[in-house]
Formats: sequence, C-alpha cells, structure tokens
Amino acid sequence: MPILGIIASAISGNLSGPSYDSIATTTLGSNTATITFSSIPATYKHLQVRIWGYNSSGSDRTLYLQLNSDAGSNYRNHYLAGTGAAISAGADSAATTGILPFNSAASTTGFNGDSTKASVVIMDILDYTNSNKYTTVRTLGGWDGNGSGQIYFSSGLWMNTAAVTNLYFQLPYSTLFGTGTKMALYGIKG
Repeated sequence: MPILGIIASAISGNLSGPSYDSIATTTLGSNTATITFSSIPATYKHLQVRIWGYNSSGSDRTLYLQLNSDAGSNYRNHYLAGTGAAISAGADSAATTGILPFNSAASTTGFNGDSTKASVVIMDILDYTNSNKYTTVRTLGGWDGNGSGQIYFSSGLWMNTAAVTNLYFQLPYSTLFGTGTKMALYGIKG
C-alpha cells in the first residue's frame, strides 16, 4: 500500500523533482583549446554541466575546471575510478584547478560500437551562489571503448565563498577539445 500512496502523490503533484532550465549550450565546430560559460545568472539553487566529447590528441586526458577564472591554489579534489578489472583513488590539495573525469581519446564515434573512447560527464555545482560556504562540485563520468572503458566519480571543493559566475574548462598539455564536443549548462531550481 505505501507504493500506491507514493504513486498517487506523484500523480497529484505532491512529489516533484528538481526543475532544470537550459542556460547555455555549445557544440564545437572545430578543435578548441578552452570552453567558457560566463555571466551565469544567480537565480538558481545549483548548476549542472553535461558533456559529451573527446580530445584531439589521441591520448587520455583529465578535464580541468576553474571557477570565476581563479587560477590560485584554491581547489581540493578527490576521485574514485574503476575499469571492471582495476580500481584507483586519489586526492590532492592546494591545486590550481578542479580535476574532472574526461579520459577520452580522439574520436567522435565512441558509442557506435567501435574502439574509440568518447566521454560522457555530468557535473553538479552545488549552492553556487551561497556566500556563507565554499563551493562543492561533484562529477560522474566515464567512457566506453567497446571492450574497455572507465567510470569515474569525483568531488571537489573551491576554497572561495564568491558566487560562481564563470566556468572555464581546459584539457592539459595543449590538448584541444575535439570537433563535435557538446557541453550544456543548466540551472537547477531549488
């Protein structure tokens, strides 16, 4: 009987999930060094970034994030990763960027059954306008290489109480985001 009550409440509108508004979307028409979302409105509870993409180098890379273009040693990062055969974990402190899962080799067709590795990432930036605490970022991502692959969970902390108005993404070692990479920013109502 409790299940029926839950279903009835959901149908009548008494249970509702978060509401997402699209703020900005980009699809790269050429290889690009950085992706930035700026002038982010302060009208939401949280932010979410959704990424499908790859890099142009053919080598695995990690995605770097800076909030409000802060390049100081103000980021703390933790991650867990698994391949089905092995696991790893790590952390760093006093980093100059947030570190996100984006291990992805050069290809746009990673989900078409071939041996390439396009990444998918969902990142939440929690309480991004709350000036009473540091900003927390959590990310789930991974890639599939038709017999190989990885899944990641990471969390990070930006040691700053400023409202987030700018997201800056970059890959290391002068690697470029590949043509066709898609990145979308959503506002989550609270």
